[in-house]
Amino acid sequence: MDLGLKGKVAVVTGATDGIGRAAAMLFAKEGAKVAICARKIEGVNATVEAIRKAGGEAFGMAADMSKAADAEKFIEGVAKHYGRLDILVNNAGTSMRGGFLELTDAQYKDDLELKVFGAIRCARAAIPHMKKQGGGSIVNLTTVGAKQPGAGSMPTTMSRAAGLVLTKSLSKEFAKDNILVNTVSVGVLKSGQHNRRAAASGVSQDDMYAKMGKDVPIGRVGEAEEAANVIVFLCSGAASYVTGTAVNVDGGTSNVL
Repeated sequence: MDLGLKGKVAVVTGATDGIGRAAAMLFAKEGAKVAICARKIEGVNATVEAIRKAGGEAFGMAADMSKAADAEKFIEGVAKHYGRLDILVNNAGTSMRGGFLELTDAQYKDDLELKVFGAIRCARAAIPHMKKQGGGSIVNLTTVGAKQPGAGSMPTTMSRAAGLVLTKSLSKEFAKDNILVNTVSVGVLKSGQHNRRAAASGVSQDDMYAKMGKDVPIGRVGEAEEAANVIVFLCSGAASYVTGTAVNVDGGTSNVL
C-alpha cells in the first residue's frame, strides 16, 4: 500500500532510541524526508547516518524539548532546511514515577516541561507551517497509564493525561485547516530505558522482558517498531479521516478503550 508519504517532511522528537528512532526510520523508508532531534548530538548523528545508509533523507539537531528556545529553534530549523513541514511526532519523554509523598515540585515541573510544554511548543511552532500548505498531521505519544493511572504512577501519568487533552483540543481547533491530531498510547515496549535498568540490576534483557511480558495479555513485551507502524499509519493518507482519537498499542494491557 502506498501511504502517500513520499516527499512529505516528518519531524520526530526524541528520535535516537526506541519508538522515536523506529518511527523516523519507517517514515524514511516510506519516502518521507525526516527531521529528528534529541539532547545528545552523538545519538542524533548516529540516527541520521542510519537513515541515510538505508537510502533515506534526514536532518538532525541537538535540542532539549524541555527548553522553549530549543523547541522553537528546532522546528524553525526544519522548516528552513526543507522548506515545509507536514508531520510532527511529539515523542520526547522519559518515564518518571514515584511515591506521591516522596516526589518533589521540581520533579513534577521537569516532567511537565519535557512532555507537556515540549509538545505544546513544537505544535505551536509547527502548525503555522502546516496551515500554509493546506494541512498536516500531529501525533502525540502518551501511555495507557494516562487513561488508567495506578498507585505511584505520577508524574508521568499526569503529564501523559495532559497529552490526551492536548490531542483532543488541537484536533477540534485545527480540523478546519485539515490538520489531523491523534495520540498513540503505548504500554510496555522494549526501550533503551528498560535496557539500562536491566544492566544496572545485573539482569539480562531477555530475562527482564520475559518477566515483564507475563503481565501482558498477548504474552510478550512489544517492539518499538510495532508502535512506529501505528504512528506512521496515522500520519499517512490511509488515515485521512482519523483525528482526535487515541490508539492503544499495549498488547491488550489496558482495561479501557
